[in-house]
Amino acid sequence: YLRFVARAKGVKNLAQEVDRVMDLTQIADVRDRLIRNLSKGYRQRIGIAQAMIGDPKVLILDEPMVGLDPQQIIEVRDLILDLKQSHTVILSSHILPEIQSVCDRVVVLNEGSLVADDTPEHLSAKLSAASRLRLRVAAPAESVIQLLKTIRDVETVTQQNPQEPGCCELLIEAAQGSDIRRAVFCRLSERQYPILYMALEEMTLESIFLSLTGNG
Repeated sequence: YLRFVARAKGVKNLAQEVDRVMDLTQIADVRDRLIRNLSKGYRQRIGIAQAMIGDPKVLILDEPMVGLDPQQIIEVRDLILDLKQSHTVILSSHILPEIQSVCDRVVVLNEGSLVADDTPEHLSAKLSAASRLRLRVAAPAESVIQLLKTIRDVETVTQQNPQEPGCCELLIEAAQGSDIRRAVFCRLSERQYPILYMALEEMTLESIFLSLTGNG
């Protein structure tokens, strides 16, 4: 199959080029087997190998991770990360966590229209309606919630399922652009309420997509 593709592309050093793409995609060990008898992961690698024949500057990969098991996803993801060092890789996929793990730039299409074109980080910053802070405190939930609501820019405090005995788990939403971490620390310290966990929550690509397409 790879030799056929190489001939169709007019590759001169056919055998050398086929060996090159097989080595890069790690499929040389199955070179004498029928494609139909190979696993989904190997078939995806073969598809990428044929796209690489002729060493094009741009590679367009359509759903390269669909139908793969977790180990195969890791292998194909690592291969794409290697390819992007020397190629422009355009990746089309509905597996959004994988897009977020390998892509430097995201283009979102909705019903044929372009609705976003930016880095995942910039999209998250633009679309976050409020600063979200996750907090775990070794103290009664009601007392902590009442205290946090006295902090300027805090809009809502929502209790979550506790992760540790004797602790409360909270999600705080603050006004856009505000950083309330220092104020939270100081206010809880005044009451000697130990903070066991505090972290800003970033929007995932999945939540960004739902927001941009009007489904979030």
